Amino acid sequence: MAIWDELLANIPYLITLIEVAVVTVVAIVLERVLTRYIRRFAKRRELPPDVGNGLVLFFRLLIFVGVLIALLAIGGVPPELLVTFSALGGAAVGFASSRTIGNFISGLFVLIVRPFRVHDYVRVGNVEGIVEEITINYTKIRTPSNTTVLISNQRILDQDVTNYRCEESGPAQYCYGIELTFDHSIFTDKLEKVFDDVIKKYEERLLRKPWYAMSKITSVAKQYMFYLYVESPEDIFTLPSIFIKDIAEAWEKAKTKT
Repeated sequence: MAIWDELLANIPYLITLIEVAVVTVVAIVLERVLTRYIRRFAKRRELPPDVGNGLVLFFRLLIFVGVLIALLAIGGVPPELLVTFSALGGAAVGFASSRTIGNFISGLFVLIVRPFRVHDYVRVGNVEGIVEEITINYTKIRTPSNTTVLISNQRILDQDVTNYRCEESGPAQYCYGIELTFDHSIFTDKLEKVFDDVIKKYEERLLRKPWYAMSKITSVAKQYMFYLYVESPEDIFTLPSIFIKDIAEAWEKAKTKT
């Protein structure tokens, strides 16, 4: 009888141990499943290793916080006190690191939505160049002057982003647009003949034949958009200036003949 009474007296402790064991097992299984899924996701998305590790660490911390709250509840901490403590702690952490957390969430958004990839040629606001690195906190862009600009991912979501990568099957290619303005000293048909002669020089050098279209005409000038297709984003650092120079020289030569 004494043994039975002792067993009954220890039932609450046994239940507590079982609850702790269940929480621990669930946390371990959840951590393993999430880690495996995140690593597969990072591999499919071709994310840098440090980004994948950062995502794993973030979700491990979430699991740890969840386990801690569950163990405190099992240990007898009153729910009201637990909620109050969590709210105050969350508010304090959020207030102290709202910018960091916001940038982290923005980084997750950039990595998941993928408005651009590493090695893409992009323009973010007034910064233009090749994406060298994408992390949770920032994106590194190498500009045509070979300087490196670090842009916070939170700022990227607030800026206009242009990705010059063409979404087509086959090898990667980039389409770069150039806007040029010409006065009315030459008739349109003759001016476009000048463009065609210059473009012929680039047909074999580029993946696709460059093309152009008139974008605007006023009483004093005509505006044209020229589109160049390249395989390597590095070419955008040098090719547009060469192309513009060839167009300008051919145009000036044509003007002298009128």
